[in-house]
Amino acid sequence: MVGYELRTGDVKSKKQSMNDLKLRRLNELNLRLREDLDRPRIRVSEASMSLIAHCNSTKDFMVPSVWGPVDKRENPYEPQNQGGCCTVM
Repeated sequence: MVGYELRTGDVKSKKQSMNDLKLRRLNELNLRLREDLDRPRIRVSEASMSLIAHCNSTKDFMVPSVWGPVDKRENPYEPQNQGGCCTVM
């Protein structure tokens, strides 16, 4: 019968390294949460007013309700016709 040795030193050091890893992860999470907390915030009403002002002052073809219909030649989002779909050589 083979005897097994208890390696208490290895178990303790393994537990200590796991605890160190958990502590480091918690500290990193704590730091990220503090950075999120320090980030400047604005009210939703201010953000929406800013967005409305931007849409009213900047011509955007994706907002036709403000700027009206766009001529197909001026619209960069309109698919361009380049003749046919096939080329015969």
